Amino acid sequence: MSISVFDIIKVGIGPSSSHTMGPWNAALLFIDYIKEKCSISDVNEVIVHLYGSLAKTGKGHGTDVALLLALNGERFQNIDTNTIFEKIETIRNNKKIILDGSKEISFDPTRHLYFDMEHNLQAHPNGITLKAIMNDGRLIEKNYYSIGGGFVQSDGDINITERERTMTYPCDTAEELLAHCVITGKDIPEVIAINETAWRSPSEIRSQSLLIWNEIKDCIYRGVNKSGILPGGLNVRRRAAEMNLRLLSNGTYTTVDEWLSLVRKGEQNFTTINKWISCFALAVNEENASFGRIVTAPTNGAAGVIPAVMMYAYCFTPNFNDDKIQRFILTAGQIGILFKKKATISAAMGGCQAEIGVSSAMAAAGLTEIMGGSVGQVMMAAEIAMEHHLGMTCDPIGGLVQVPCIERNSMGAIKAITASNIAIESDPSTARVSLDNVIATMWQTALDMNSKYKETSEAGLALNIPVNVAEC
Repeated sequence: MSISVFDIIKVGIGPSSSHTMGPWNAALLFIDYIKEKCSISDVNEVIVHLYGSLAKTGKGHGTDVALLLALNGERFQNIDTNTIFEKIETIRNNKKIILDGSKEISFDPTRHLYFDMEHNLQAHPNGITLKAIMNDGRLIEKNYYSIGGGFVQSDGDINITERERTMTYPCDTAEELLAHCVITGKDIPEVIAINETAWRSPSEIRSQSLLIWNEIKDCIYRGVNKSGILPGGLNVRRRAAEMNLRLLSNGTYTTVDEWLSLVRKGEQNFTTINKWISCFALAVNEENASFGRIVTAPTNGAAGVIPAVMMYAYCFTPNFNDDKIQRFILTAGQIGILFKKKATISAAMGGCQAEIGVSSAMAAAGLTEIMGGSVGQVMMAAEIAMEHHLGMTCDPIGGLVQVPCIERNSMGAIKAITASNIAIESDPSTARVSLDNVIATMWQTALDMNSKYKETSEAGLALNIPVNVAEC
């Protein structure tokens, strides 16, 4: 499977890439599948079955919301996020959907949407079966699997051969990537920029990188300007807005650029910078938890790490410019690709090490690259960051991406910066653990991990904290 950097780092919608964006994509693919077999006008009824982790934490992660909106013809890439709950309320009250935006059919979520918590589909713990019953009684049915980061596979396309691209410098491992850099004399973003031309032109790579950065800025800005209680019933209070006001000493602004100027002109001691990094990460994941527009990197549960580290670089390191934005994203994205190919970025498969751990490794690599680190130091930074996330479980309270998920993004960002600092001051030739070693170890740990700790809300904090009690 050929994977673009912009498959790994992309604009998404909260609260979960695997449990919201993945099922949303699956429903859209099923609509296309129906169109291949017959016509949308021939459909009488649609039934959805959710299995495994999607069933156990689906309601907390908005899986039902995503499926209803997708079947109703909405796309998460352009839906007005302020209208989501209004649209869902209309569907639930009327017990109808406009399938593919064209044909009204009956759809009662209590009858047509099943959460099967007792069974898994064999191929993956995030399984969905979609069924369409036609007017003449025929049945169209297909299984889909949400494999992390919004990626979806079905029984018929496990290899996704149609996504194959010829890469100038194919690199499924860190060792292969390093070899390409050594042979060509190019650094990591230069090598990856050439590979990316399999999908888009150099100018499109540039514009997509800047689009991602602008989405990051806008998302953080929205997050630091919203207060109140997050949806879901845990009564978790937003904290980024209060932190922002305290750190700015109530400075006033009306635009994102004015806000950024105040942040950059403020105090830059260790404690203040540390607080800002946490504020940036919290802002993103509070947006994510409330069905906001975010940048999936590589997942939604870990969406705050890379934005927090990039915003740290913009506000508190010298000469952060458009070139560094592209270099950061290409480097970070390639590290994410290595983990996806040789391990997993799905918490349902690998626990939170597959989300926060991977995002921290990606961010550490990207930061090291733009701070002048060598190829070896970039890979060393990624290795260090993941090494200290190994074994992290996924145990969301109430199935919501709030506790402990929001704070974990702050921790992942801080670890990424620390890993980068250590790597830049180190000689990679003396490292005892390689990036490939730690990727293999992460995957082995994922396979050994008890399934209760893989996004099921059946263990850990999810078991020991009453769902009506929040930590803040």
